[in-house]
Amino acid sequence: MEGVRPGGGLPASGPGSGSGSGSGSFPSLFPPGLHGIYGECRRLYPDQPNPLQVTAILKYWLGGPDPLDYVSMYRNLGNPALNVPEHWHYVSFGLSDLYGDNRVHEFTGTDGPSGFGFELTFRLKRETGESAPPTWPAELMQGLARYVFQSENTFCSGDHVSWHSPLDNSESRIQHMLLTEDPQMQPVQTPFGVVTFLQIVGVCTEELHAAQQWNGQGILELLRTVPLAGGPWLITDMRRGETIFEIDPHLQERVDKGIETDGSNLSGVSAKCAWDDLSRPPEDDEDSRSICIGTQPRRLSGKDTEQIRETLRRGLEINSKPVLPPINAQRQNGLNLDRAPSRKDSLESESSAAIIPHELIRTRQLESVHLKFNQESGALLPLCLRGRLLHGRHFTYKSITGDTAITFVSTGVEGAFATEEHPYAAHGPWLQILLTEEFVERMLEDLEDLNSPEEFKLPKEYSWPEKKLKVSILPDAVFDNPLH
Repeated sequence: MEGVRPGGGLPASGPGSGSGSGSGSFPSLFPPGLHGIYGECRRLYPDQPNPLQVTAILKYWLGGPDPLDYVSMYRNLGNPALNVPEHWHYVSFGLSDLYGDNRVHEFTGTDGPSGFGFELTFRLKRETGESAPPTWPAELMQGLARYVFQSENTFCSGDHVSWHSPLDNSESRIQHMLLTEDPQMQPVQTPFGVVTFLQIVGVCTEELHAAQQWNGQGILELLRTVPLAGGPWLITDMRRGETIFEIDPHLQERVDKGIETDGSNLSGVSAKCAWDDLSRPPEDDEDSRSICIGTQPRRLSGKDTEQIRETLRRGLEINSKPVLPPINAQRQNGLNLDRAPSRKDSLESESSAAIIPHELIRTRQLESVHLKFNQESGALLPLCLRGRLLHGRHFTYKSITGDTAITFVSTGVEGAFATEEHPYAAHGPWLQILLTEEFVERMLEDLEDLNSPEEFKLPKEYSWPEKKLKVSILPDAVFDNPLH
């Protein structure tokens, strides 16, 4: 991407200019989908008709790697009276359908307009003496856009993204993101549908974990109450050295109470995981539909893929009815939370066509299973048990390296094929495990050291022989090299 000030960037004369276009319209040379977005930007920044822009040199529809056409960067003077500092306001163009020629990826089987219907924004605190905005936020937004285009998963307010690296490649503690509605930019109507604006908010690791264990909206509300951590406009300060819990220790009490009362709204993650069926010897290939490291996995049928996609749908709302969706659920393009956006890990893999016809895959009851996770995925097991199952919900791990899926369900979840009589059940490579509340409480005690993963060495094994269940926490290399 390169920074430019294109002569024909934003219409210099604003609404009402242009010949023969009518009052309140832009010149006809601008694609109709851009008018509404331009107008909203001009409403907020009437004195900045031609802001600095960062644009993709080779456009996406011409084979370039960057889905966003460009990112406009505005200087917001802030408001001392409201304790809002000066900052840069970044607005992306390209995720929604702006042109009406379907050059933006179109969902298969949808009747609505093409495009994703939203644009990304970002507010970055302006450093003293800084005269021009840094361009790294545009690269960050391009990374998120690539994830959206590759996975076809849309973002929603309250979602969170694990980035695991300082957003600006510095030594900053701001290494992850939450997403929320832009507090100033309102949804706009275009000829191709409504476009909403989702703001990226940089957060620390501790704040991300709190969002996972509770919910993103709750943490965003806390950030709004702390001027140093974002304030009402949720401005990201890359030099912030303290978490909101260090700034105000009482906020941790609010999070703990929220977790106890509400549980977690994180319904699943993409992960490095696998499972073995210990009910039969590995060489028994008569009905080998479990996933074993070192063996060729069976692939999920299209219908199973859709059910798992629905299982991981949103996570934004706390389930009022803990029901696993039916196998014949219609396609949903929900977000699978907590994924590294630089990796293509859509729930619908390119190879997930029904190699084994769905109707021919019978559900198998297993006597004994062995679950395998890498350290990052294993660290989420306490969240899965305490924040989801103890609240009568379900939690799914979907492998990023294959079609494996592991769904934990509680006794209150309807629609599961695992039952109290047969708590371990598999449908192709999709394993469901039903855990009673009593067993969950015991597992939480035994897995307590997962809350401090830096204190133990890999591999780490947990076993409950009477339940015929084993869990191993393994190095990443085991999953990166299946033949290892």
